[in-house]
Amino acid sequence: MDKENQKIDDVLDTTGLMCPLPAVKTALKLEGMDIGQTLEIITTDEISKVDLPEWCKQTGNDLIDIVEDDKSIHIIIRKAKESGRW
Repeated sequence: MDKENQKIDDVLDTTGLMCPLPAVKTALKLEGMDIGQTLEIITTDEISKVDLPEWCKQTGNDLIDIVEDDKSIHIIIRKAKESGRW
């Protein structure tokens, strides 16, 4: 599923931030969202392609997609549980 076909409820721009900040900011952002809502994280940190899927596994949230373009990485996550912290 690509991001053009996915309903996005909120966007978190972590461009320029390095690990672990994209994951930390993602966890904090999801805390304020409702179960079932989707968050698009925009990052330039290559490690996020590993960290955020692992974070989803550990927290029970759903990794929907990872899409890359020339400038950034777009990671889409659906909040599946109340606790979004690592």
